[in-house]
Amino acid sequence: MKTLSIITSLILSMLSFGAFAQEPELNSANTAWILTSTALVLMMTLPGLALFYGGLVRSKNVLSILMQCFSIAAVSSIIWLVLGYSLAFTQGNAFIGDLSKVLMMGVSRGDLAGDIPEPLFMLFQMTFAIITPALIIGGFAERMKFSAVLFFCAVWLIFVYTPVTHWVWGGGWLAQMGFYDFAGGTVVHITCGVAALVAAIVLGPRKGFPKTAMLPHNMTMTVTGAGLLWVGWFGFNGGSALAANGDAAMAMLVTHISAAMGAMTWAAIEWKKFGKPSVLGIVTGMVAGLGTITPASGFVGPGGALVIGLSGGFVCFYATVYIKQKLKIDDSLDVFPVHGVGGVLGSILVAVFSSTELGVFSGYGYGEGNETMLDQLLVQLTGVTVTFVYTAVVSFVLFKFVSLCLGGLRVDEEQEITGLDISQHEESGYSL
Repeated sequence: MKTLSIITSLILSMLSFGAFAQEPELNSANTAWILTSTALVLMMTLPGLALFYGGLVRSKNVLSILMQCFSIAAVSSIIWLVLGYSLAFTQGNAFIGDLSKVLMMGVSRGDLAGDIPEPLFMLFQMTFAIITPALIIGGFAERMKFSAVLFFCAVWLIFVYTPVTHWVWGGGWLAQMGFYDFAGGTVVHITCGVAALVAAIVLGPRKGFPKTAMLPHNMTMTVTGAGLLWVGWFGFNGGSALAANGDAAMAMLVTHISAAMGAMTWAAIEWKKFGKPSVLGIVTGMVAGLGTITPASGFVGPGGALVIGLSGGFVCFYATVYIKQKLKIDDSLDVFPVHGVGGVLGSILVAVFSSTELGVFSGYGYGEGNETMLDQLLVQLTGVTVTFVYTAVVSFVLFKFVSLCLGGLRVDEEQEITGLDISQHEESGYSL
């Protein structure tokens, strides 16, 4: 009887130990990496994107771009805390989360998301919510009222970015289909690219486009911003592994390879077509390579990344030419042909290069429930198509709504000629 009692006690102890072992515990290494990644992703907007875009516009509009990036970072942070995070990352239903974590209600510093603090996970995701609407401003640069910029970006974050985030990363219907978007091909790049295209169409071209050349006023500033974007993208893609492990390391490696290949591909095309490669071309190709690898970065190997970067540089180059020269759409800083087209391309190519059967180009397998390349491809095409159409329709409606509320989206002709720095902020970027 005594022996039976001892055995019973041992079994109960083992069971309780097993239950204890299954409880989530803070992982300090993973927490440190996501802390670092969060800073890197914020750096992509401030100062990375601000400098990149700021150098690309004319000197009379440089402060307006910097102001828009800073202001969007602030507004997006507040909206993400108040409403966005809860709607994106709580259970809710297949299409949107619920309101259980409004203002981080019920979340303490000791609560975990996986094995990192939930406040940190929320902050990491906030940096994505900051850069996505900030990217859109390239589509309407140099001609939109500052009040309209803030109003549109605020409502767009709620009605476009947040639902799509829930579909893909919050356990929504695309996640349930095994859709692949490791770090934001659809959530960030397709949504911002399509919104920028809609903005360019709704607002119309800048005065003088396309006859008047509207050249970047400070390529040194642009290259500095591009360098910060390249470095920051390690946190963007590597941090999306949410762990300091081999997944993060491989995501960083393939990100770097695709960026390098995209840059050299764009430069090579210019060299062949125009006799000289441009600095603007090589940095734009880098961004194209980064945007294209983003959805695939956790699922492909270096060989696949090389092809994805090549494809991104080539396709985005010709998409840019087509949008500007053939369609005559003034997407001022090429947001749609670089981010939108790159996001679409990468979201499709991940279905190919995630295959484990391509030798040196092999990846790490398909999403849950998808057994063949065709299965994964159909899921990717579904996600890309729905995200594209949803973003286009809702962005159009929101632009019209904002225009109705504010009496128009665009500055008047005199203000545009003077420049947004003076007309919107009564300041000048440079002392004459």
